[in-house]
Amino acid sequence: MSSSRRKFLQSAAAVSSAALLSSENLFASTQKVSQAAKTAPIVISTWDFGRFANADAWKVLEKGGRALDAVEAGVQVAEADELNQSVGYGGLPDRDGNVTLDACIMDEFYNCGSVMALEHIKHPISVARMVMEKTPHVILVGDGALQFALANGFKKENLLTESSEKAWKEWLKTAKYEPIQNIENKSYNKDGGKMPGGIDNHDTIGMVALDANNNLGGACTTSGMAFKMRGRVGDSPVIGAGLYVDNEIGAATATGVGEEVIRIVGSHLIVELMRQGMSPEAACKEGVLRIIKRNPEKSKGIQVGFLALNKKGEYGAYALQKGFTFSVKSGSEEKVYSAKSHY
Repeated sequence: MSSSRRKFLQSAAAVSSAALLSSENLFASTQKVSQAAKTAPIVISTWDFGRFANADAWKVLEKGGRALDAVEAGVQVAEADELNQSVGYGGLPDRDGNVTLDACIMDEFYNCGSVMALEHIKHPISVARMVMEKTPHVILVGDGALQFALANGFKKENLLTESSEKAWKEWLKTAKYEPIQNIENKSYNKDGGKMPGGIDNHDTIGMVALDANNNLGGACTTSGMAFKMRGRVGDSPVIGAGLYVDNEIGAATATGVGEEVIRIVGSHLIVELMRQGMSPEAACKEGVLRIIKRNPEKSKGIQVGFLALNKKGEYGAYALQKGFTFSVKSGSEEKVYSAKSHY
């Protein structure tokens, strides 16, 4: 065989192999998208009251809308609900009587925005999105965040409702600051009914969604711990702690005592564990175990819950204590689940 003919056959074989490999990769990619399409779109959120937020998020998702738009619309429901004293308008104040709000949002391109210790603005999640889209920054805080919000058309409002002010004045009689477990429910939904998974003085709504285009988005918003020290900020507005979105892998959010979530960079940890092959629930469980390992005795008296969603549309949650619930809405399911717990 001549050298020229040998080179021609070798070249033809290489082209054939490359075409086959390309075909296999295309098939694998198609299968991956097809698998996600079976469950997408889907939205999940923390707590029983998340089902009301999910309903508004679903209005965006069912029309083929973007996950980012869905989660913003969804958590706004909790922010505007004055009967929910752990998020937004009507939130319980700090020990000086100021309602301060924290929120963050993240899209499928690693873009993110956050506001911390923001006062007088009912929807901090929308301010956080504007920080993400209109500034070169990720975080704005306090008076600077308020100045930015007012300059961009947000309305200044009094967020301290009569019932929250009454609760604050009652607290002042003893002024005892003691975050408790979410075992005894004292939270209420937008219709005035008692929520079986609510908590008394620390909570948030965290929401993550997978849209019809197989893209993820997430949002997290809270009024923080009731009667906290002036200026205290927990995990909720901290990207990587209270929320993290990685469009290649999945998304996660957290609720409970934020200081403990920050110490393990909880939501980022859970996404990285899913990258290593863990299911959402297993990854959330490992996050809880990290908190326990760091301080076993302290972990017995506090609550932290994690919630995660991967690119396949699979979801899961896990908490330190019993009582953490989460809400799910998709084309085939609308349900509130009780998360498994360590204790």
